[in-house]
Parts: sequence; C-alpha cells; structure tokens
Amino acid sequence: MNQSITLTVNGTEHRLEVPARRLLVDCLRYDLGLTGTKEGCSVGVCGACTVLINGEMSASCLKLAVAADGAEITTIEGLAQDGRLHPLQQSFIDHGGFQCGICTPGQIMAAKALLDVNPAPTEEEIKAWMMGNLCRCTGYYKILESIVNAIGPTQEANR
Repeated sequence: MNQSITLTVNGTEHRLEVPARRLLVDCLRYDLGLTGTKEGCSVGVCGACTVLINGEMSASCLKLAVAADGAEITTIEGLAQDGRLHPLQQSFIDHGGFQCGICTPGQIMAAKALLDVNPAPTEEEIKAWMMGNLCRCTGYYKILESIVNAIGPTQEANR
C-alpha cells in the first residue's frame, strides 16, 4: 500500500507516493536518484547512510520514508553550494579522508552535524562523536585529519 509524503531534500520539495515500508535510504537513492547516501550494514551501526533530518544526524537505513513526511533532509549532495564543495568535502579530498568511499558520505554528514553543534571541537570530541561511523579502509587517521583541517585556523586556534 502506497502513502503520499512530502520531503524537502536539499532545499527542494518532493511529493512522493511510496510503499509504507520504504526505507528513507531507498527513497533517497531510488525514488529521488540521490545515490550519495550509501547503505552499509542495514541495521544502523555503520553510519554509511547518515543524513541530516531537520538538522539532526539520522541513520536513513532505520527510518521509514513515511516517518520523515514533512521533514527537511540534507544529504551529501546538498552540502555543495553554488558549485563549490563544502569545506568538509574539500578537506576529505585534500587530506585523503577516504579510500573506497562507501563510508565517506556518512562520515562527512556526521562531521557536519558535529560542527553544526560545536564549531570548534577538540580531537577527543571529534573522536567521540564519530564513533558511530565505521570505516574498513583508512584506519581513521585521515578522517580525523580531514575534519580537523576543515575546522580552519580561526577555530583551531581557539581549541
């Protein structure tokens, strides 16, 4: 049975008819064509599917699309503005914060959520926040370096 929902994704409103049991990750990927959000574990422990729902970090593999009806959702595709990558995206490129790329969108979205609530976190605060985002490739050092370097010299000087 399909249900009508309205999602505002990356600033664009979408009216959709989705099966009642459609996961948000599948809605984003298959109904809206936003394939940046990845599904890793399907049980909410790896963080690959992390998106922001009304500004809060959320595992889209655990949330039904109908439960997000009326929400504002930001995916990795929504971070770039006016053809310019978000500083986190650019820092992951500049500092090698990825290898295979499966976890990268979720890592960046989790880091974005952190910086939204704490613009100048310490390395320990970054590590604690990012514990829910797993990576099989990098050993986390380059991910941490990418986040630290995205903070910038002004915030870094205040740490």
